[in-house]
This record gives sequence, C-alpha cells and structure tokens, in this order.
Amino acid sequence: MISTLRRGLLVILAALPLMANAVAAPSAHELVQDTTNRMLADLSANKEKYKKDPQDFYTALNTIVGPVVDAEGISKSIMTVKYSRKATPAQMKTFEENFKRGLFQFYGNALLEYNNQGITVDPAKDESGDRTSVGMTVKGNNGAIYPVSYTLEKINGEWKLRNVIINGINIGKLFRDQFADAMQRNGNDLDKTINGWAGEVAKAKEKTADATEKSAQ
Repeated sequence: MISTLRRGLLVILAALPLMANAVAAPSAHELVQDTTNRMLADLSANKEKYKKDPQDFYTALNTIVGPVVDAEGISKSIMTVKYSRKATPAQMKTFEENFKRGLFQFYGNALLEYNNQGITVDPAKDESGDRTSVGMTVKGNNGAIYPVSYTLEKINGEWKLRNVIINGINIGKLFRDQFADAMQRNGNDLDKTINGWAGEVAKAKEKTADATEKSAQ
C-alpha cells in the first residue's frame, strides 16, 4: 500500500510541470482587460481614501499594474543605449524604481479625476507574434473620446507592457526626450538625472495634459 502511494506521489510530482504548462498564460487582450477591471474596481472601492492619501493609490497601482509592466525594458529604452551602457546595475535598478513610481503618479493623478464616464477595451487583435497592441477608448469628463494603445511584448511566454500611446502621444518617446533633455541640463550627470526623474515625469504629464486638452476643444 505504501509503495503504491509513493509511486502515485512520484507520478503527480513528475506531472506538475506539464500541468503548469497546460494552464495557458493570459492573452495580451485578456491581460489588459483583467488589469483594467481590477484597477477600476479597486479605485471605485477606495476612491475617497485615495483622494486623501494618493500615495496609497500609487502603492495599489504598483501591486495591480506593476507585475505586467516590463520596467527593465522600458527603463533601458528611456535611457537609450547611449546612457544605459554607462549606468551601473545599481543605477539601473534605482531608475527602474523611480520610473515605476513616476509612472503610477502619472496615471494615478489622472485616474483620481475619473468618474466612471466609460473605459472600453477594443476587440482582440492578432497575437501570433511576440509583439502586439491592445486598444482602448476612454471618455473624458467633457464627453470627448480619447484613444489609448498599449504595446505589449511577450517575455518568457508572458505578455508585458512596453509602451503606451495616449491620444496620439507616444509616452515612451516623450519620456526618452525628457531623459535626454535632463541629461543635457544636468551636465550628463546620470545620478542627478535618475534621482530627479519624478520632476521630469511631472513635466511630461503637463505636456500630455495640454495636448489632450487642445485636441478636445
């Protein structure tokens, strides 16, 4: 009897990797839809608390959205090869953390003004390759419709967010331009630029808000 149980246990253990592989990772469309649903549900349940303490919302966004963002890849893209090659592993790690913190502040402040006007994820597109996009439409307080496009890449079998285009504004390019401009202003001081990234994100947010407001007029 004991021998039979042992053999059964060994069979189960051996099959675990196959069972794990059998559970397919979510598609890019499913990932965006699920993350959006979870984010909006959390915002709806805690909005008043988050308005009093936005930092709690940034922390929640990090928990919900953080795992689906390719922070390492985006950070290198923002720095570009010119600067990322010069950065130490410690500097890259610091910038990744500062990037994520700035990103969640960038989106968090806008979401706190969202009043359930309407967010719709577009139908799924072809995901046969290692790169795809997922569209979304967001209705603003003024009734204007803003298109959003998420670029995702498949990394180790899982889809990760690599870029966002909001109403025609390429956020990745905007951040790259901000980083290059900051490096020039800071005399190519990498530490100063990395540590001051929150201020650069604030500038990018203002540019995005101005451009979006103009397009809605």
